[in-house]
Amino acid sequence: MPTQTIRLAAAPVRRSRPQWPVPTGLILLSLIPVIFGALRLTELTSGAEVTPQNARFFASPVPVFTHIVSVTVYSLLGAFQFVPSLRGRRGWHRIAGRILIPAGLLAALSGLWMSAFYPLPDGYTDVPLRLFFGTAMLVSLVLGLAAVRQRDFLRHSAWMTRAYAIGVGAGTQALVGIPWLLLIGPTDVPTRAVLLGAGWVINVAVAEYVIRRRARKASAGRMPRRTVSRPSPAVPR
Repeated sequence: MPTQTIRLAAAPVRRSRPQWPVPTGLILLSLIPVIFGALRLTELTSGAEVTPQNARFFASPVPVFTHIVSVTVYSLLGAFQFVPSLRGRRGWHRIAGRILIPAGLLAALSGLWMSAFYPLPDGYTDVPLRLFFGTAMLVSLVLGLAAVRQRDFLRHSAWMTRAYAIGVGAGTQALVGIPWLLLIGPTDVPTRAVLLGAGWVINVAVAEYVIRRRARKASAGRMPRRTVSRPSPAVPR
């Protein structure tokens, strides 16, 4: 009886990639609004001079205090969710998620409240942008929470990535705005709105790239990595 031969295709060897460049970059990006937020809290707690630019914060400090603290926790802790080895640990991911989701919801809701109800100084015309992206962040968090309750982890990851991208938009806005100030000068009202919107759009575009890349990897991971070839037995003569 002829012997069947089985040939296994060797799985490609994958080199492990460094895990920390992305979260490190996210932490550095988040430090920009975190530092400015800390300066704002210092201003509120040290009895600084009230000006037309900060009068709304002194008149109603709870929303801005809530926003700064929640965004700080959300942006810094959230960066560690992009470390693959940590994200793969179910215990870490659950504990971090139970902190991040409430912090993100507080950041989004307080930001929406300030945009809707704070009396803004003259020249602030970016309220529609803030309301739109604040709502988008809130919806993304709610959908991400709903997805994990349904144990749809891929969809959960996608919505949480979108929410985080919007939440750290202030850092990208600073990276976009500071070169403009240094090279061109102070911004007018339309330019300021465009630069703010650009920061959010850049982050959302990067988030969508990351989401699609993860989806491709997940699809590839479900495909068999080895192929088995079973030649037909020879026909006896």
